[in-house]
Amino acid sequence: MNLNQLKYVLTVAASPSMREAATKLYVSQPALSSSITELETELGIMIFERSNKGIALTQEGREFVTYAKKVLGQYEILEERYLSSDKEKERFSVSTQHYNFAIRSFSNVISRFRPEKYSFSIHETKTREVLENVRDLKSEVGVVSYSGNNEKVLKKLLKEYQLEFVPLMQRETYAYVWKGHPFAGRKEISLEELREYPCVVFDQTDDSNFYLTEEAMADYDFTKLIKSDDRATTMELIASLKGYSIGSGMLSENDAILQGLVAIKLKEEDPLVIGYITRKGSKLSAYGKAYVEELLSYREL
Repeated sequence: MNLNQLKYVLTVAASPSMREAATKLYVSQPALSSSITELETELGIMIFERSNKGIALTQEGREFVTYAKKVLGQYEILEERYLSSDKEKERFSVSTQHYNFAIRSFSNVISRFRPEKYSFSIHETKTREVLENVRDLKSEVGVVSYSGNNEKVLKKLLKEYQLEFVPLMQRETYAYVWKGHPFAGRKEISLEELREYPCVVFDQTDDSNFYLTEEAMADYDFTKLIKSDDRATTMELIASLKGYSIGSGMLSENDAILQGLVAIKLKEEDPLVIGYITRKGSKLSAYGKAYVEELLSYREL
């Protein structure tokens, strides 16, 4: 087993066909298929199930992909840190759910230090990936939240991943609608009143992540539901379909994407506790400490 084989498996798993995966990897389809078959033989498992309709991950394959992602992720960190031609560059990374204050804090850190050379990363991503990125040291700090629906699940993962959670604020539940929506002038509204309009939620991708949703009211049976994994797409859907999303009510006037939204307090209550996470026992860099200081400036708890 080698790193190339791991990359091959991950690329095939993320591609609609072996042919497309081979194109992405710049290898021939027979060579790619042969390499994966050799790996399966070595491991004694079937990673992919082949049929006339194409290939699909087996149960063992899905488990293997989970571990392969971690291995390659760690290798990429080592490669960038020790094999990069720009070793003198400052490096810093954070991961966050979709919160503007987390992004502003990241910008403020860069403005504060103004390093001459740097390679910084901010990953605005899914809940589980935020947790995994901090656990695997891909990011020093993460920003996550939980509601009554997923508090137990999230705290269990925090313990399992050896992460420390520091609460910053608790936010009530709001519906976001476009400024031209018929309900835009309301101060309060119920989900029942919104039932004829589509609710647009951030897509956590697989059903196993249901309890890791970053929105409140995760267990509500929405009549019309659209999943999106892009903020700009979400805003377009909300505007064009008179849809709505659910959030914490924190709208920034400086965020161009969110300027057309209006927040309406929901009658249903499912408060979100928002905070930051770090890995237990890890020593933060100067940038990590500065980022935490920025986050703490928003602390209300």
